[in-house]
Amino acid sequence: MKKSTSGALNRKRLLHVLLPLFIGSVIAYLDRINLAYAGLPMNKDLGFTASIFGMGAGVFFIGYVLFEIPGAIIAEKWSPRIWLARIMITWGMVSVFMAFIHTAWQFYLVRFLLGAAEASFYPIAYASVIPRWYTPEERPRAIALMLTSLQVSAIIGSPLAGWLLSLNVLGFKGWQFLFVTEAVPAFIFGFILLFWLVDWPKDAAWLSDEEKKFLGESFAAENAAKNAVKHYTLKEAFGNKEVLKLCFIYFLWITGFWGYNYWLPTVLKDASGWSTIDIGWIIVIPMSLALMFMLFIGYSSSRTDEKRWHGAVPLFIAASAMITGTLVKDPFVDFTAVCLAGIGVYGAFGVWWSYPTTFLSGVAAAGAIGLINSSGNIGGYVGPFLTGFIKDWTHSFQGAYVFLAISLSLAGLLMLTLKKR
Repeated sequence: MKKSTSGALNRKRLLHVLLPLFIGSVIAYLDRINLAYAGLPMNKDLGFTASIFGMGAGVFFIGYVLFEIPGAIIAEKWSPRIWLARIMITWGMVSVFMAFIHTAWQFYLVRFLLGAAEASFYPIAYASVIPRWYTPEERPRAIALMLTSLQVSAIIGSPLAGWLLSLNVLGFKGWQFLFVTEAVPAFIFGFILLFWLVDWPKDAAWLSDEEKKFLGESFAAENAAKNAVKHYTLKEAFGNKEVLKLCFIYFLWITGFWGYNYWLPTVLKDASGWSTIDIGWIIVIPMSLALMFMLFIGYSSSRTDEKRWHGAVPLFIAASAMITGTLVKDPFVDFTAVCLAGIGVYGAFGVWWSYPTTFLSGVAAAGAIGLINSSGNIGGYVGPFLTGFIKDWTHSFQGAYVFLAISLSLAGLLMLTLKKR
């Protein structure tokens, strides 16, 4: 394609593909991290220990794991657009029930249902949507751009959560009002997504015939090249050693990622004594830095076509920061460690999710990415739960953060053993 045409295509894809995925991801992440802030007063009101809170934070991922792979396969075979809309509408409905829990078992049940409702959102984006619109060389940058939604969500959501927690509206306590308020956008945007996103370039009225032809031929040529090397069935993809290694790496990584994210507000409050509003604003700093570095790493990986070191180095940075934060008791050092850990646990996502589609396509890619993400979500259960358990056992977060650092270090080391592609 001509350079001017390519620039026009990039703008169209940004508006009609990445932007709806970006907004959906912002809402998804808001619904995940609101628990981290609501937990500050909620645990006190309901008498939840750190172990109960950690269990509730983690049980979300059990629901996610059970329904992730079937959802990803259904979307690939049927319609990613319709399935993504279904996901958002149902999780918006379920999220409201968090405002009405009173017991630990109610907490666990609603969190499980929320995970089941949200399951497969990200695998569909990585395996079924983005590969149809972006070439393999473009994907690390495109995925990194989409996943800046995680930090944008935290930048918006942290101050918003701090403010909402200070309110009492219509008999709702602040934490209850937080859950209700942040559930509504998911429900509404699910219907918007039905009319915004398109499943295939050939169906996009906003593309020219030349652009449709370019994207269709690029996607077909990529799949033909992969199949010439090895055509993976779903069963073969699940048994592939590289896929299984990716599953274990992601389990270790996400153990550290969610252990960091769910407990970050609590750790900062324990260390500083700041108000929830102050903590909401201060978290904007590490999330902003993480956003900038994620974009840089995705851009660098696309430019150099290198993935392993671009994935491993951020994890080593996060692990080192966590260890430093536990060993050095100084407010400035602690906050610097929080910032570096945030850069590390977020930085490699764009690179990471471009890797499986370098050798898998179609249903095999959708199923394998669902399996990889499910493995990570098991880590999403393990990380918050063990962090809370170790905190109750030792009366300190030091041991928990050493555990999370070891998990991230192992993930980084294993990432360096992946095949060059």
